[in-house]
Amino acid sequence: MSFSSLPGSSSSTSHPLEPYGWDAGWEAEFAPYAAEGLLPGRVVRVDRGQCDVVTTGGLLRADTAFVTPHDPLRVVCTGDWVAVEPGGNPRYVRTYLPRRTAFVRSTSSQRSEGQILAANVDHAVIAVSLGVELDLGRIERFLALAWESGAQPVVALTKADLVPDAVTLSYLVQDVETTAPGVPVVPVSCVEDGGGLDVVAAIVGGGTSVLLGQSGAGKSTLANALLGEDVMDVQATRDVDGKGRHTTTTRNLLALPGGGVLIDTPGLRGVGLWDAETGVSQVFSEIAELAERCRFHDCAHEAEPGCAVLAAIETGELPERRLQSYRKLQRENQRIVAKTDARLRAEIRKDWKRKGAIGKAAMEAKRGPHRRS
Repeated sequence: MSFSSLPGSSSSTSHPLEPYGWDAGWEAEFAPYAAEGLLPGRVVRVDRGQCDVVTTGGLLRADTAFVTPHDPLRVVCTGDWVAVEPGGNPRYVRTYLPRRTAFVRSTSSQRSEGQILAANVDHAVIAVSLGVELDLGRIERFLALAWESGAQPVVALTKADLVPDAVTLSYLVQDVETTAPGVPVVPVSCVEDGGGLDVVAAIVGGGTSVLLGQSGAGKSTLANALLGEDVMDVQATRDVDGKGRHTTTTRNLLALPGGGVLIDTPGLRGVGLWDAETGVSQVFSEIAELAERCRFHDCAHEAEPGCAVLAAIETGELPERRLQSYRKLQRENQRIVAKTDARLRAEIRKDWKRKGAIGKAAMEAKRGPHRRS
């Protein structure tokens, strides 16, 4: 693939990599490597120790052997800006530039390792199919990871054409908006009139966006609609359960015709948290606001007197499902972090003992005073 065929490679572009997100900040970061004669480039695909990199000279294949540490969070991934050797067979990626943001989840392995899915992302577009029943808890998981990455999340409710009427669609949007405070929620149809597509296109038109979601959520269809051509393979929706089957098997970075860059990802079966305390707090920001009105600053929102969170549940201001989901994600995140943080493990054990002592004292008070004769 020659550079002349790359998007934005006309003489009007100030830098040939600008369509892929190159800016003055990246140029300053790369300056020491430019002095060594290395080429700047952005990773558009990674596959078994090899990666495709778009550079000022076009698209080339490079080996990542020099950047393969034991830490899985420091391997080269799609979206990275890298320094590549100008020649050689094979060519090698010498290093990658410090990441501005990184989307990380925990792996499904028993080793509790983190897996980096995409780097240097500005928007995380979470595709949620309206062809099946909404799983609000899963949406909250995606949102927690998105907020933790440093990207701005967006929820795209795909397959909106499968919803029978406008009233039902409105209720579904409201449910997700309650689940995603501060996050744009956009119903999208990639068939018929393509409703909502222009809104998503405007959001992803600046910077880099990653497209996330479960298998069959319509990510590849949405990607093709944004790209204006069938670049990603798709399969038809099944009549049995309204789902499609995922066809994307690698993470691919593509320049959008209207500006911006899109990273399409394979369907994610597991959405495990990875050190996402800030992200969880952001997803449940209304609980944090209510907690400021609790009588005790360390209120656990379980049975304490003067708990503003529990009071909000009684009045209907806060759905009980939200508090249960908040507790679940907090516990899960603590378990993951505690496996690599000895101090946190000690704090958790101390908290268990404190709660145990409180529970014991409550039971003794309920039984009343007992004296031995």
